Amino acid sequence: MNQVIQKARPAELMGQKEAAEFLNIKAETLQSWRSTRRYDLPFVKIGRLAKYRLSDLQAFIERHMVA
Repeated sequence: MNQVIQKARPAELMGQKEAAEFLNIKAETLQSWRSTRRYDLPFVKIGRLAKYRLSDLQAFIERHMVA
Protein backbone atom coordinates (compact mmCIF):
# COMPACT_ATOMS: atom_id res chain seq x y z
CA MET A 1 0.00 0.00 0.00
CA ASN A 2 2.82 2.43 0.85
CA GLN A 3 4.34 1.92 -2.63
CA VAL A 4 1.08 3.01 -4.25
CA ILE A 5 1.16 6.27 -2.27
CA GLN A 6 4.79 6.92 -3.20
CA LYS A 7 4.06 6.41 -6.90
CA ALA A 8 1.24 8.96 -6.72
CA ARG A 9 3.46 11.72 -5.26
CA PRO A 10 4.15 13.57 -8.56
CA ALA A 11 0.44 14.42 -8.74
CA GLU A 12 0.45 15.58 -5.13
CA LEU A 13 -1.85 18.50 -4.50
CA MET A 14 -0.62 21.80 -3.08
CA GLY A 15 -2.63 24.16 -0.96
CA GLN A 16 -3.23 27.78 -1.89
CA LYS A 17 -0.27 29.03 0.15
CA GLU A 18 2.20 26.55 -1.40
CA ALA A 19 0.89 27.19 -4.92
CA ALA A 20 1.18 30.95 -4.43
CA GLU A 21 4.75 30.54 -3.16
CA PHE A 22 5.58 28.41 -6.21
CA LEU A 23 4.25 31.16 -8.52
CA ASN A 24 5.91 33.86 -6.38
CA ILE A 25 2.64 35.71 -5.79
CA LYS A 26 0.49 36.41 -2.74
CA ALA A 27 -2.08 33.80 -1.71
CA GLU A 28 -4.74 36.52 -1.94
CA THR A 29 -3.85 37.09 -5.59
CA LEU A 30 -4.31 33.41 -6.34
CA GLN A 31 -7.66 33.48 -4.54
CA SER A 32 -8.73 36.51 -6.59
CA TRP A 33 -7.75 34.82 -9.85
CA ARG A 34 -9.79 31.79 -8.84
CA SER A 35 -12.91 33.72 -7.89
CA THR A 36 -12.86 36.03 -10.93
CA ARG A 37 -11.64 33.30 -13.32
CA ARG A 38 -9.07 35.79 -14.60
CA TYR A 39 -6.71 33.01 -15.68
CA ASP A 40 -7.32 29.44 -16.79
CA LEU A 41 -5.53 27.84 -13.85
CA PRO A 42 -7.11 24.49 -12.96
CA PHE A 43 -7.74 23.66 -9.32
CA VAL A 44 -9.39 20.91 -7.35
CA LYS A 45 -12.05 21.78 -4.83
CA ILE A 46 -11.97 19.58 -1.73
CA GLY A 47 -14.64 20.79 0.61
CA ARG A 48 -13.93 24.50 0.97
CA LEU A 49 -10.25 24.14 0.09
CA ALA A 50 -8.71 24.75 -3.33
CA LYS A 51 -5.77 22.52 -4.25
CA TYR A 52 -3.38 22.77 -7.20
CA ARG A 53 -1.35 20.13 -9.05
CA LEU A 54 2.31 20.94 -9.64
CA SER A 55 1.94 19.96 -13.30
CA ASP A 56 -0.90 22.49 -13.75
CA LEU A 57 1.19 25.25 -12.15
CA GLN A 58 4.13 24.44 -14.42
CA ALA A 59 1.87 24.41 -17.50
CA PHE A 60 0.41 27.77 -16.43
CA ILE A 61 3.91 29.26 -16.31
CA GLU A 62 4.75 27.83 -19.75
CA ARG A 63 1.54 29.26 -21.27
CA HIS A 64 2.40 32.73 -19.96
CA MET A 65 6.04 32.80 -21.07
CA VAL A 66 6.88 35.82 -23.18
CA ALA A 67 9.67 35.29 -25.67
